[in-house]
Amino acid sequence: MRKLNFWIVSILFTFAILAGCGDQNNGNGNNNENHNANNDVNNTSEVENNETEQNENEAVIVVTLSKDDGEETISEEEIAIDEGDILLDVMTEHFDIEHDDGFITSINGIKADDPNAEGWLYSVDDEMATVGAAEYELSADEKVRFDFQKWN
Repeated sequence: MRKLNFWIVSILFTFAILAGCGDQNNGNGNNNENHNANNDVNNTSEVENNETEQNENEAVIVVTLSKDDGEETISEEEIAIDEGDILLDVMTEHFDIEHDDGFITSINGIKADDPNAEGWLYSVDDEMATVGAAEYELSADEKVRFDFQKWN
């Protein structure tokens, strides 16, 4: 009888240990699932934060092409930019541009017959630029005017 009791207690003890280990694994499994779910939430939050940062950095400028010191407007276009974009790069993306070492010589096929007598000048917010288009960093809401004119 003692042997039988010993075997029954041993079997019950073994089942108790296995059941306890099984619950522990299930608990870890749930913890992993919770951990994975938390990672998914964190990753989603990071993506949303990155998108928000990108939207905050995205801005719009207005580019006007004109002739004869603004007497004739050729076109005007709103262009989405990121803060700090380089003007020459933005112009190249949105217009047919030719340039010589960053100095724009042709926009949409309009170029000087005599480069010594006429050409493209640009201003930002009605102020003549002090650097070439290849060096100018754009900011939100700027108004850029490229004017094809004769040199005075």
